[in-house]
Amino acid sequence: MSERRFLVYWAGFAVIVALLIVAPLVLPEFWRRFLTEILIWGLLAMSSDILIGYTGMVSFGHSAFFGLGMYGAAAALLTTRPPSLWVALAYGLIAAAGVAAFVAYFSTRLRDIYFAITTLIFSQIFYVVIFTSTEWTGGENGLNFRRPALAIPGLFSIPFTPTTLHWFVLAVVAASYLLLRRITRSPFGMVLQSIRENEARTRAIGYPVEQYKIVAVMLSGLFAGLAGVLYAIQNQFAAPNFVFFFVSGEVVIYNVIGGIGTLAGPIVGAGFFLLLREGFSRLFTEPYLAPLGLGALAGMSYLVPVGLIFIAMVIFMPRGLLGFARRWLNR
Repeated sequence: MSERRFLVYWAGFAVIVALLIVAPLVLPEFWRRFLTEILIWGLLAMSSDILIGYTGMVSFGHSAFFGLGMYGAAAALLTTRPPSLWVALAYGLIAAAGVAAFVAYFSTRLRDIYFAITTLIFSQIFYVVIFTSTEWTGGENGLNFRRPALAIPGLFSIPFTPTTLHWFVLAVVAASYLLLRRITRSPFGMVLQSIRENEARTRAIGYPVEQYKIVAVMLSGLFAGLAGVLYAIQNQFAAPNFVFFFVSGEVVIYNVIGGIGTLAGPIVGAGFFLLLREGFSRLFTEPYLAPLGLGALAGMSYLVPVGLIFIAMVIFMPRGLLGFARRWLNR
């Protein structure tokens, strides 16, 4: 990276972070919370990009990692007194990493569509286990718990407000982005990209491809679990529908919309998709559709325009929003 591009990149990063810091001070309560959710879903999408964009492995199992991060945090917050943020983080990350290691051991032996289907099956297995284990997980009702304070024992303890929670989530997401950026640019990250481009040649050179894949899945699952912990802390509940494979499908869509293999692209894609969904879900409601005789279609009808926009983007912007922006700026 040239010195000029280096300076432009870090100046842009600093400006974006500064705007996100100021945002909760000026936004209404709903949009403040919505922006925090975008950051959390962006972190989940970014974790998925480690596999999709850098290793060439499409995973439909990220809902399991995300959900186990939520339930790990819930277990910590329901069993420790007083509730500890750091214990919740530890429980969630251990649960997600453990599940990721289990899934990786079996699924990385397969390639392409077989890997994707295997991860989907594992996510559904965990969904059924969580849904039916009513005594431990609350079943379809999920678990509710108190939000912990932001505290370092012996130094300070600050209760989470919507603003301080946003800043905490922003700090975690920014640190995760920088860490993953460093990893993808390391020799380890170069090997992952080599596996994506030509797995057979990478193996022929002498790299233990299966081991690299296992580590990649575990790393991806760890950050997906971190996103689950943050989501649980923000919403103060854990529910089995977040383990359902539908969540994994949406995460793949975030990657495609924002730009696969960019890390920042999945965050942009998550924000774009969630804003689209929010806007169209408000427009396609019964008061607007009833005069047209379409009141019965209210509810899920907003998915039609969202789907059409997604199809158009796949056709006309195959590299996503970030790839399109880069090409336009380089003209």
